[in-house]
Amino acid sequence: MSNEENNELPEGGKVAKISRGALQAVGGAIPFAGGVFSAIAGAWSEKEQEKINRFFEHWVKMLQDELKEKEETIVEIMGRLDLQDDAISERVESKEYQSLIKKTFREWSGAESEDKRIYIRNILANAAATQISSDDVVRLYIDWINLYSEMHFQVIGAIYNSDGITRGAIWRKIGKGEVREDSADADLYKLLIRDLSTGGIIRQHRETDRFGNFISKPPRRRPKGSGPKPPVSAFDEEEGYDLTELGKQFVHYAMTELPLKIEFTADKEET
Repeated sequence: MSNEENNELPEGGKVAKISRGALQAVGGAIPFAGGVFSAIAGAWSEKEQEKINRFFEHWVKMLQDELKEKEETIVEIMGRLDLQDDAISERVESKEYQSLIKKTFREWSGAESEDKRIYIRNILANAAATQISSDDVVRLYIDWINLYSEMHFQVIGAIYNSDGITRGAIWRKIGKGEVREDSADADLYKLLIRDLSTGGIIRQHRETDRFGNFISKPPRRRPKGSGPKPPVSAFDEEEGYDLTELGKQFVHYAMTELPLKIEFTADKEET
């Protein structure tokens, strides 16, 4: 029997005693859902007890793993903060910072990998220790962790401190090999660049004057008779890309790790 089959809810009969008790407890804790759980309890048979119990074991294990990740993240954040600093201590206890914590843990399903969990940890630790960005911007960074894939973040990291880097150079910098222009990988890469551009994280490289105003690029004139303009490659080597200010601050918050102030053993005891 496959794992997928083990995790499926059974059909027909009455529920096993252990599982019936669990459903009734949940139904009692959520009054408006009681009727729904009672109906489910009446739909399963005693002989399906083993399968039902396996389902609940997987469910409880999933919740335990999520709680463990949250606990680990909180411990790591606290281990990186100097709580003897009055400003940091006041910040951690503030309603604004607690709101960021609640938002993060409400949306914990977005941290589906260890890398994303570390990004979340770094954002919350840096949001407590510094106030370079407003809390509104920090909330946006938390949303980005849910919205974008790890490959998006690899591209952001490749552009950081490499102003004017081309799409072809980014592709090589993140360790990707040569692929066909008409491949799914090329289409995915173009989509990824478009996501980050429309999301306000990256932009095409443009020169600025001493006041920070963008300088218009001179128009490129094609010789007469040269035919239609060729399509732009997914791995173009001409147009460069920069991070926007939002993108640069995101790198500071999500990809910059504060050093540990306190170290913990596996049992979370101070060493």
